[in-house]
Amino acid sequence: MSTPTLQAPSPAGTVRRAGRGLRVLPGDARRPGATVTGDGVVFTVYSSTARRMHLVLFDAGTGAELATLPFPDEYRTGHAFTMTVAGADPDTVHYGFRAEPDGAGPVGPVLLDPYAKALAGGEEWGRRPDYRCRIVDDAFDWQGVTRPRIAPQDLVVYELHVRGFTRGRACGVRFPGTYDGVREKIPYLRDLGVNCVELMPVFEFDETDNPFTDPASGAPLHNYWGYNPVAWFAPKAAYAADPWGAGPVRELKTLVRELHRAGIQVVLDVVLNHTAEGDHRGPVLSLRGLDDGAYYLHGPDGSYRNLTRTGNTVNANHPLTRALILDCLRYWAEQYRVDGFRFDMAPILARGQDGSPLERPPLLEAIAADPVLAGCHLIAEPFDADGLDLLGTFPRHGRWMEWNARFQYAVRRFLAGHTTDATEPALRLRGSPDVYAGHGTGASVNFVASHDGFPLADWTAYEQRHNEANGEGGGDGPHDNASWNAGHEGPTDDPGVLRLRARQVRNALLLVAVSHGVPMLAAGDESGRSQHGNNNAYCQDNETSWLDWAAGDAALLAFTRAVLAFRRAHPVLRRRDHPPAEAPDGGLPPYSLHGERPWQPGADGLLAVLMHRPGQAAEPGDTVFVAANNRPWERRVEPPPPPGGTEWRLFADTGAPPGHDIHPTEGAGHVPVPGPLTLADHSVTVLVAHPMGRNER
Repeated sequence: MSTPTLQAPSPAGTVRRAGRGLRVLPGDARRPGATVTGDGVVFTVYSSTARRMHLVLFDAGTGAELATLPFPDEYRTGHAFTMTVAGADPDTVHYGFRAEPDGAGPVGPVLLDPYAKALAGGEEWGRRPDYRCRIVDDAFDWQGVTRPRIAPQDLVVYELHVRGFTRGRACGVRFPGTYDGVREKIPYLRDLGVNCVELMPVFEFDETDNPFTDPASGAPLHNYWGYNPVAWFAPKAAYAADPWGAGPVRELKTLVRELHRAGIQVVLDVVLNHTAEGDHRGPVLSLRGLDDGAYYLHGPDGSYRNLTRTGNTVNANHPLTRALILDCLRYWAEQYRVDGFRFDMAPILARGQDGSPLERPPLLEAIAADPVLAGCHLIAEPFDADGLDLLGTFPRHGRWMEWNARFQYAVRRFLAGHTTDATEPALRLRGSPDVYAGHGTGASVNFVASHDGFPLADWTAYEQRHNEANGEGGGDGPHDNASWNAGHEGPTDDPGVLRLRARQVRNALLLVAVSHGVPMLAAGDESGRSQHGNNNAYCQDNETSWLDWAAGDAALLAFTRAVLAFRRAHPVLRRRDHPPAEAPDGGLPPYSLHGERPWQPGADGLLAVLMHRPGQAAEPGDTVFVAANNRPWERRVEPPPPPGGTEWRLFADTGAPPGHDIHPTEGAGHVPVPGPLTLADHSVTVLVAHPMGRNER
């Protein structure tokens, strides 16, 4: 049966159907989306290509279409279609839009509001969604909890997937795979020593849109990671323990509030470079039906520019799109109180309307200068799928940080023995001053593993990607992993290989922790999570990606906690500015390179660094020595003399067996180092200068 179209005969006319009274009043062109006011619900949508626009109302319980209301021409302002609908109950009505194109052509499908703050129809994970827009009340009780204020150089970032973090065995939470499940794990995060979680995409996405199937079973594979957004303002409903109604909004805000209460910041991984609408073969969901030319990049022939390898590319520096992106970021910062954003394929946001890179992209400058976003961390993934690599040259405007892939590959290649030259790893531990000169150490987010590529355990166990389960013939995923399998590809019972792999994982974690910049860990690396050689697990919604809380490496977890606590305790590792290599007062330089003998750098396969912070009026001095040997034999290293009145004490030695690799640096059990070190093969040792004569208990 067809649904009648309900016309508004006059600005104050009454529209009725089946006893439901709806009054259409003037709207507000400055309020995009759906906003509840004292007069009703203000609906506003922008389109330069639509001749007319219609509001479609749905029954919130059944999804049945209730009414179609045209936006009165007399309420239209420019390209803004707006009206207030009195009598529309936000709790019982969902909505969408239909656009009549400017010129000949049929009325299109129901479109999602680009400003929709929540979507209905995608509440059940794995079930094909039938999306509609919800009307949301932004009110929430923050209980007086305020955002933790943490300087970039003091951050320890932990990247996690909301579903995968608590979906695996023995997670021990009431609602696995949800925002609420992550909330229950806050004590674990605090105990680990992280103070910032980076949530992989939580904007609403359709996990069923993956075209590939499992080659073994033929079952559809999911878009598990979620890097294909449907709505930028709406939280993923299926990630909520209560996915209905206001549940997802309330639950994600509760997670943010409780993380803040625990002193942990929240950064969102946002995908603003493309959408789930794809190219001409994809669905018409929202932006394409409203203003295709404004929201997406097109080639001279009208085809979609595919600089993201997903089908479309957002026209980020078009004024309309730029306003949408800024409004989105402001909304999450204001209403969800998030502490920052990590921008997927951020160079897309630096491209002009012809797709070419801009010298001064207005969007990036506007984000950096926006007063609402002034307290937010802005983290760029500085390369895109079309090969534009802006690492070190990303338009920073004094604000932007970057995922430092040079750190990742320099440390990986050195530890794996692909190079014996320690010059580049030494620069990375110093905060990459060659890349971020003048921008401070906080510009560099340092990591060895992330969701992209091998997790840390697999970096030590595989030299080839094993992605056959992704259904793409095994050819997807990064080609270069800078990995070393320690002599055997994949699982093994060889105790020598296993011992070496365990050492390499600890080496990587330790170097990340003692580096200047912002350390980042991928969830599960602290306990040895493996993806069995899959380096592109975007579609693996199963044990390949989920954390297995029953099989974690307890000794590795204890090691990670200890090295993060060590970083927290030593300000010499968390300097805001790049430490110079020269001593202004003739004493120890803030950063110096050494070799098998003090002040003689250049020994093949040896990274030896002294980091020194002289004592100040209210603070004692702080000095740390790091030595990494990437050769398959042990070597003797003489550390430089510690500052006067101190002695070297051993903090970490990854050459020792797990469980015996960390030592207290004061109190009972401390290990003094009065002479040269013996570095085991493929190992890292860290010493700390400790005042002599201090009473020990």
